[in-house]
Order: sequence, then structure tokens, then C-alpha cells
Amino acid sequence: MKIAISSDHGGNNLRHEIINLLAELGVEFVDFGPNSDESVDYPDFAAPVANGVASGNFDRGILICGTGIGMSIAANKVKGIRCALVHDVFSAKATREHNDTNVLAMGERVIGAGHAREIVATWLNTSFEGGRHERRIGKLMELENDQ
Repeated sequence: MKIAISSDHGGNNLRHEIINLLAELGVEFVDFGPNSDESVDYPDFAAPVANGVASGNFDRGILICGTGIGMSIAANKVKGIRCALVHDVFSAKATREHNDTNVLAMGERVIGAGHAREIVATWLNTSFEGGRHERRIGKLMELENDQ
């Protein structure tokens, strides 16, 4: 599995914590920054992750900002992306099983590092259930094609 990861300035610390987790788990990843704590615009850092996942260069992406809201909105503007804003382990599991999410968004100002590590580990290790959920994913994709 190959992961793309990025944040804005509000998610920098948590991004580094998740990078450490990915390294511990032996997960291949590419970090799209930012490389400083200076204020940046979250769409500029969500775009390379979302586009990388949508193009198939990455299997999944992780985005972090202060709340996770801006990053999730930006990622979901990219065709083929199903980004979920998650702040609990149950939702991390459910969003993979039921929604086949390919991008995870979290907020550094909302959750702590330990909890975020659990969320990411759960999200990475949970498979899509398929079945009745495939029909629903298909309907989501049809919404994109109607645009």
C-alpha cells in the first residue's frame, strides 16, 4: 500500500506523528508537506494528495488540518475521491467497510496524537465489505458523472 499524506500549518504536528506511525508499520508513503509552520492554504496541500489517489499513483491519502473540514471539502472536489472526516475509531472502520473511502481527513485541534494513530491504523487495516455497499458507491460515482 502506498499512501500520500499532507497537511496545512494547523495539522503539521499531527502529520509528523502519523508519518512516524506509517514508518513504524512499514507503509510506503510520500509526504507532500508543508515543510514549515508558516501559514499556508489547505487546498494547495489537499490537491496533490487527492489528485495522486484519483490518478492511481497512490492507494490512499491522509490529510490533516486544524479541524479536518477544509481538507475534506477540498479533497472531495476531485473526481474519484471519497474523503471522510473522521475523529473516532468506529467511524474510521465504518467508512472503509461501507464507503470504501480512499482519503482520510483529521483535525489536529480536535483529537490527540494517540487517538489519531488508532484511527489511522484502523482505517489502513480495514477492507471494503462490498456487497450492498457496491451499489451505493456506484450511485455516488454517478453523481460525479452528472456534473
